[in-house]
Amino acid sequence: MMPNKAKMMHAKKGKPAKRMDGSRTMNCWQIILTMTVFIVLTLTDCAPVGPDYTPVTPNAPEKWHAELKSGLRPGPLNFKTLSHWWMTLNDPELTSLVERAVKGNLALKDAQSRLREARALRGISKAGLFPTIDAGASVTKARSSENGVARTDGTLYAAGFDASWELDIFGGIRRTVEAAQANLEATRAELRNVLVSLLAEVALNYIDVRTYQARLSAAHANIKTQQETYEWNRSRYEAGISDELAVQQALYSLERSRSAIPTLQVALEAAKNRLAVLLGENPGVLHQELETITPIPVPPMTVAVGVPAETLRNRPDILRAERNLAAQTAVIGVATADLYPKFQLFGTIGLESVSSEDFLKWSSRAWSFGPNVSWNVFDAGAIRQNIKVQTARQERALIQYESVVLNAQEEVENILVAFAKEQRRREFLARATEAARRADLLAKDRYQAGLVDFNNVLSAQLSLLSFQDQLVQSDGAVTTNLVRLYKALGGGWQYYEAARENPMKTAKEKQQVN
Repeated sequence: MMPNKAKMMHAKKGKPAKRMDGSRTMNCWQIILTMTVFIVLTLTDCAPVGPDYTPVTPNAPEKWHAELKSGLRPGPLNFKTLSHWWMTLNDPELTSLVERAVKGNLALKDAQSRLREARALRGISKAGLFPTIDAGASVTKARSSENGVARTDGTLYAAGFDASWELDIFGGIRRTVEAAQANLEATRAELRNVLVSLLAEVALNYIDVRTYQARLSAAHANIKTQQETYEWNRSRYEAGISDELAVQQALYSLERSRSAIPTLQVALEAAKNRLAVLLGENPGVLHQELETITPIPVPPMTVAVGVPAETLRNRPDILRAERNLAAQTAVIGVATADLYPKFQLFGTIGLESVSSEDFLKWSSRAWSFGPNVSWNVFDAGAIRQNIKVQTARQERALIQYESVVLNAQEEVENILVAFAKEQRRREFLARATEAARRADLLAKDRYQAGLVDFNNVLSAQLSLLSFQDQLVQSDGAVTTNLVRLYKALGGGWQYYEAARENPMKTAKEKQQVN
C-alpha cells in the first residue's frame, strides 16, 4: 500500500481521522458480503462460453483386411501378454536390457519431465479460480518543497493485506483449466508412446545384434570350408594334377567371402552401440556383455491380434491426438470469453499511522473494498479473429486425429502381412539351403572323381553361402516383424505403469512368465 500524501498532511496538522460507529461499519460489511455471495453463487453458475467437447471415437472396421495365418489368430487381445510382450521371446538378456532401458533412457526421462511440467501448468491454471492475497509493509519518509503550495514533512507507517479475485462468470478460466487438463493427458499419452517405441527399439537392435552374430558365424564357417578347398586345389596344382584356373577360382571365391566380414562387423558394432545409447550408457559398454553368441529369439507359436477397435483404443498416439483435439476445443472457449466483461473483487485491509507508537491502535485501521468491471469495447475485431484462428486449429486437430487413426490401421495391416509372408519365405529358404548343402557335397564328390570341373563346386559353394545368409536374415526378420507387430498394437506401456502403481504384483507376474 502506498502512502497517502493527504493523510500525511492531515496527520501533520494533528487532526485525527473521523471514526464511524461500530453499527454503521457492520452494516456496510454485511451489505458488501451479501452482494459478494450473491454475485459468486449466481453468476459463476453460468455455463462456460465456447463449444463443449464431444469425445470422438476411431472409425474402425470390424476385422483386419489382412489374412490371419502363420500363427496369427483373430481372438481378443491378451492385454496381460501384450503389456510385457518381450518376455514371450524367452530371452533373459533381452528382458534385462529392456528393464535397464526403462530406467536409463534419456528420451524417456525427457518425456517424464514434460509430464511433470504439464502437471504443474495445470496447477497454475487451477490457481486462477481462486483469489490472490498479498501482504506488505512499508515505512515512508517524505518532505515537500518549502517553496511549494503546501509544505509537509513526516513519516507514514503502513502494513496490511491486498486481495483480488476475478469471478469466472463466463468460464474463460474454467476453459483454461479444461485445456490444461487435456494437455496433461496428451503429454501422459506421449510418455506412453515414447515407452512403446523404446521397448520396440531395444528389442529390434538386440535382434540385429544376434542376427549379425549369426551371419558372421555362418560366414566364418563357409570361409573355413573355402580355405580348405583353396588349399586342396593349390596342392593339386603344385602336384600337376589340375591347372591354375581352379586355384584362382577358389581364391577369388574365398576372398569375396572374406570381404563381406568387415561390413557385417561394422553393422554389429553399430547395433551394440545403439543398444548402449538406448540404455542411457556410453557406446561400447555392452560389447563384453553381448560377446557371447546366443541364438536369435524365436517368436511364440501363436499371436492374438484382436480386432481393429481394440488396437485403436490401446495405442497411445491415438489417445494423444484425441486429447490434443479436446485441448484445442477448450481453447476456443478461452478465446470466446474475451468477448465478455471481466468482473473482479478487490479489497485492502491494514494499518496506517504517522507515529510508530500509534501504529497498532484500533484508530490506525484502514480498509477499502469494491468490485471492478472491465470490458474490451473496441479492438477492431481482433477477438473474433482469434476465435476463428482457434476454431481453424481445432479443425486441424480433428484432421490430424483422423490421420493418426488411418496411419495406425495401415501400420498394423502392413505388419500383419509382413509377419505371415516372412514366415512363408523362411520355409522356402530353409528348403533351398538344404538343397544347396546337398548340391555342394555332390559337386565336391564329382569334382574329386574328375566327372565335373571346378565351376560346379564354385557355383554350389556360392549358392550355399548365399542361402545360409538369407536364411539367417529371415530368422531375424520373423522375430523383428513380431516386435513391430507388438509395437503397432500399442504394447508395453501397461506393464510399466502397473509396475509404478503395484511393484510387488508386477514382480510376481514377471516370475510367473519366466
